[in-house]
Amino acid sequence: MLNLSEMRNTSRPKKKVQRIGRGIGSNRGGHAGRGGKGDSHRSGYRKRFGYEGGQVPLYRKLPIRGFTRGLFVKDSQGISFAKIEQYYKNGETVNMATLREKGLIARRLPGGIKILAVGTLTKKVTIEAHGYSAAALELLKEKSISHKIIE
Repeated sequence: MLNLSEMRNTSRPKKKVQRIGRGIGSNRGGHAGRGGKGDSHRSGYRKRFGYEGGQVPLYRKLPIRGFTRGLFVKDSQGISFAKIEQYYKNGETVNMATLREKGLIARRLPGGIKILAVGTLTKKVTIEAHGYSAAALELLKEKSISHKIIE
């Protein structure tokens, strides 16, 4: 049987990479495909996105319209019942501190944690979170597992 590691590309030959800036005889010497003089000829130059060669770019001509909530959104992280079941024992508390200790969440989470109803939760744990999905709240009340919303 053929393994993935033994497979070869037989459809076309491997394209040879053209090395630039290696002398006049290399076909890509001299200016090395960068044109003449100026900023773009130098190393470390990057053209800004939307640059139109000195002409006023389109994004500056168009009016600013609407509103974006992106500046105000606080990132939160979802924790599933399956993760809680896997990493916690009976009687333990699920909160930001214990989740950080177990390496399940990032150090900084401005929006906090949200409990999601993915998987099943059989252990009796105390949950302290910033948010709960509707299905998760329903299951927690049904199984009478203590939970608290943190502000």
